[in-house]
Amino acid sequence: MNYDAHLDQALNRLHEEGRYRTFIDIERTKGQYPHAVWRKPDGSEAPVTVWCGNDYLGMGQHPVVLEAMHEAIDATGAGSGGTRNISGTTVYHNRLEACLADLHQKESALLFTSAYIANDATLSTLPKLFPGLIIYSDALNHASMIEGVRRNGGAKRIFRHNDLDHLRELMAADDPDAPKLIAFESIYSMDGDIAPISELCDLADEFGALTYLDEVHAVGMYGPRGGGIAERDGVMDRIDIINGTLAKAYGVMGGYIAASAKMCDAIRSYAPGFIFTTSIPPAVAAGACASVEFLKTDQELRAKHQTQASILKLRLKGLGLPIVDHGTHIVPVIVGDPIHTKKLSDMLLSEYGIYVQPINFPTVPRGTERLRFTPSPVHGPSEMDALVSALDNLWSHCALNRAELAG
Repeated sequence: MNYDAHLDQALNRLHEEGRYRTFIDIERTKGQYPHAVWRKPDGSEAPVTVWCGNDYLGMGQHPVVLEAMHEAIDATGAGSGGTRNISGTTVYHNRLEACLADLHQKESALLFTSAYIANDATLSTLPKLFPGLIIYSDALNHASMIEGVRRNGGAKRIFRHNDLDHLRELMAADDPDAPKLIAFESIYSMDGDIAPISELCDLADEFGALTYLDEVHAVGMYGPRGGGIAERDGVMDRIDIINGTLAKAYGVMGGYIAASAKMCDAIRSYAPGFIFTTSIPPAVAAGACASVEFLKTDQELRAKHQTQASILKLRLKGLGLPIVDHGTHIVPVIVGDPIHTKKLSDMLLSEYGIYVQPINFPTVPRGTERLRFTPSPVHGPSEMDALVSALDNLWSHCALNRAELAG
C-alpha cells in the first residue's frame, strides 16, 4: 500500500476544487486589534487589518481581561495540573462556572475546553441518561452538534432549517412516550439568521421534549447582560441546556453548558469528553470570568458592535454586492465559486492588507462560497472605508456579476 499516494490524492482533490485551506501567519499586537502583522512565507512582514476574527468585541485585548489573567498566572502558574477530577479544579474554575450560571439564570454550569467539546460531549452523553432518547436536530446545526448526535448511538431526526412544520411532522410521527430533545442554534454563523426560539419551545412543551440551544455566536453580544438571543427574547427560562463559548465575544477560550444542577452533575459524571480532558488553565478561566462579568454591564459596547455591522451592511448593499442580511452581526458576501472566493481573499490580503478567509464547502453548501466579515467596535471609519473600496475594486476586477449573484 502506497500511503503517501493516497494522501497526495486527497490533498490534490482539495487543490483542484479550490478548497485547500491555507493558514496565514498573523501576529496580533496587544492594544492594536484589528490591526496585526502578516508574516509572509518569504520571511518579510506586512501590516494587515483582520476582518474575519471571532473576537467580536475586542475583549481579547481588554485591560480587565489581561489584568485578571496576569494576576492568576502570577498566583498559580501556567497549567491546571490535570483533569477536573484529579487535580484540575481550582477556585478560578468554580468561580467561572458560577459566573456563567448567573449569566444564563441557571442553577449550574459546566466548563469544557471548547464549545465544540461541550456540544459533542453533552449531546453524545444524553442518551445514556435518557434511554430511548430521540434528538431532533436542525439541518444547519454546527459540526460539533452533528458529531455529538451522530456518536450517541440513539435515534435522531433532522428537520429542515428553522422549519417548524417539518419538526412538528417528525415529532408527531414518533412514540409520544419516548424521551425527546430539540437541538438548535440561536444565530447560525454562516448566514447570520436566527432560530424561532419561542416557537421551538412551544413545540417542546407540546411534545414533552427537552430543549438544547447553542448560543455560541450570541453570548456576550445580545441581551441586557449578554446572555444571548434567548435572553434578548425573554425565553431563557424555557431552555433546558444552553451551550456557549468563551472564545468569541469573551475573547479568551473554552466552552460550557448551563442547565439545572442535576443535568450538569449528570453530564459531569458520565461524559468522557469532560472526565478525561485536562481542564483549561486557571489564568484562562480568570480572564474569561473577568470578561463575562464586564460584559454583563457594558450595553454600550454591544450597541456599538451592532451599529458597526449595520453600517458595513448598508455600504456593501450600496455597492450592489450580494450580502446576506438577517439583522445580526454576521456579514456574509456570497461569491458562489471556491476559486473566485480564494482569489478574492488572496488579493485582499496581498494588495490591500485586508485579512478575510474564504469560506468553502463543507462549511457551507457548494455554490454558496463566501467571504464572511465580522465588524467589531474596534473597526473604525478608516478601516471600513478601506474594506469597502477594496471590495468595490476587486469585484469588478474579478468580473463577478453582482446583480446575478444577488438574485
